[in-house]
Amino acid sequence: MNSIKESNPTQLLPNNIVPLDFTSILTLPDSHAWTTPPSLDPLTSQDDSIIPVIDLNGPNALILIKEASENWGMFQVTNHDIPIHLFHHIEGQTRCLFGLPSTQKLLAARSPGGLTGYGRARISDFFTREMWYEGFTIMGSPAEHASQLWPNQDTSFCNVMEACQKEMKGLSERIIGIMFKSLGLNEEDVKFLGLKDGSQYPQGALQLNSYPKCPDPDRAMGLAPHTDSSLITVLHQGGVSGLQVFKEGIGWVSVSPVDDALVVNIGDLMHIISNGRFKCAQHQAVVNKTRHRISVAYFYGPPGDVKISPLMQLVDFDHPVLYCPVTWKEYLDAKAIYFDKALDFIKNDKSICQQQ
Repeated sequence: MNSIKESNPTQLLPNNIVPLDFTSILTLPDSHAWTTPPSLDPLTSQDDSIIPVIDLNGPNALILIKEASENWGMFQVTNHDIPIHLFHHIEGQTRCLFGLPSTQKLLAARSPGGLTGYGRARISDFFTREMWYEGFTIMGSPAEHASQLWPNQDTSFCNVMEACQKEMKGLSERIIGIMFKSLGLNEEDVKFLGLKDGSQYPQGALQLNSYPKCPDPDRAMGLAPHTDSSLITVLHQGGVSGLQVFKEGIGWVSVSPVDDALVVNIGDLMHIISNGRFKCAQHQAVVNKTRHRISVAYFYGPPGDVKISPLMQLVDFDHPVLYCPVTWKEYLDAKAIYFDKALDFIKNDKSICQQQ
């Protein structure tokens, strides 16, 4: 596996620029060639049937979600009540977006330090090789960027993306509610998160992901190993395999798409709030030679000014407080510096907590 970069990120490609026109590349460039591709890892060929698939309307949904959260940090859900035709529409719009010429996509490039728009993977600066990937981030209305891509013809794109955000937000809150209930918590215990409250505004981001066909997929990486910084992430895979999750004692396990199911993976903030009981899922994406894979992820997080810390109802003599209070923004700032060591940075150490 390529190591994390030790050089100054400001000396690297700006985070808003995708350096390649993937459709014109016939040979994998050195910049995208990984010395030890995860797809060749001897642990990466496990039976994907062991990934939990949970019926949200099933009688054991609460127990199964708790077990999956504790053991995997990831599971798939069916009977989620989001209309399947919506995903057909968003797939079409996403393929249309990434099918645009590179020069046109760059008109909606994510600005340095910006949150939305077109660009490379945000984690790219931490690795010595580039990823075979391009993305587009949406928070709220995508109208500004959409008008840059399709002047006077952006209505369909905006309507579909806004509808998807609304549905994904509702589903995220439903799943988080089940997760908290499985820990013995009630609505009053987590009222500060603003779930279905209206007085506060949880934050969400819709991420469109593109993994183009790759001339040499065994030496390329779609998205390098990482955890999400959200409470949870809900993912529509788009029908093409590529997602993998790391399970201690097993290794990398493929998460193949299940008809009409959505993937749920637990983020760092949920790991913190559960005082480490729920795992944050380390995952990655690999690419293939024959199919252009797209996926759509929704990152759900708390209101921007809310401090996240282990809930006291989950703290006792056997389970001491593990982490210091931190807002989502503060945690993102820490992760931008420390990447996969960010959780260690906010461990419950007096010298660190005093800095918060």
